[in-house]
Amino acid sequence: MSEPIKSITVFAPAKINLTLHVTGQRADGYHLLDSLVVFASVGDRISVQEGTSLSMTTQGLEAAAVPSDMNNLVLKIATLFPDMPGVSFLLTKNLPVASGIGGGSADAAAACRGLMAHRNGGVVDAGIYDPQHTPFAEKLLKLGADIPVCLRSVPTRMRGVGEILEPVPNLPQLFAVLVNPRVHVSTPEVFAALEAKENAQMPPQIPTFSSAQDFILWLSTQRNDLQDPARRLVPEIDAVIAELDACPECLLSRMSGSGATCFGLFTSLSDAERASSDISKRYPNWWVKPVKLGSMDKAALPELN
Repeated sequence: MSEPIKSITVFAPAKINLTLHVTGQRADGYHLLDSLVVFASVGDRISVQEGTSLSMTTQGLEAAAVPSDMNNLVLKIATLFPDMPGVSFLLTKNLPVASGIGGGSADAAAACRGLMAHRNGGVVDAGIYDPQHTPFAEKLLKLGADIPVCLRSVPTRMRGVGEILEPVPNLPQLFAVLVNPRVHVSTPEVFAALEAKENAQMPPQIPTFSSAQDFILWLSTQRNDLQDPARRLVPEIDAVIAELDACPECLLSRMSGSGATCFGLFTSLSDAERASSDISKRYPNWWVKPVKLGSMDKAALPELN
């Protein structure tokens, strides 16, 4: 009798846009970005097991808002693996949906890593990470512009529509409080409300930083061009920013992605934990998490169960 097929569990870390410059718009409507992306120590988890049909079960505090049909990116990812026609997913949803921290894209990327490892005896092919030169990665990009950057889960400068990925190693460790006011934000509506579509890029070279404070000081000179239009659509973002700014040790607050999740940056985990506790007490209905920010590539490797 053959051994039963083992499942694979994969961590899907949240994606945080420390900067997000909108630098243009293509004729097909896609916006061009220049963004410095890092990953957080909080995220979803997805288990992958070969089955007789394609299915997904969700659990966790944020599971109610997750679509379970083919609108879900995880199920769309499975269609790219025709040699595994039957796949069963179990998604533990910890990240709020439509919140600007790449939850759906991170889940899709984790599913991709899990399926790749399931097919290749636990190995994830590094070739899938280059959306400019591999047909498979081009398919991922068409499914979701943030999926390629989430595959590696390392600090990355992301340009174009998400296809130009330049890893940025040796960034100082940052700590943050992530806050979402439990308000969904429509990314298309935020982009539509953006008045200036052609804005300045980041500097040609991201500097080398001697400390976290040095890094945060540089970040303060950069932008998220979607923050102002998102704030006009969702006034709750102003309340989140105000709460983060009121924390004595918070050195910078900003919105991630198209919102409504915002982050406050700190130089120690204890400071972030203290601020997170204080905000949670004042706003118990908000989603508030103290996190580490940086590379999560090792944590995101598939685990064979």
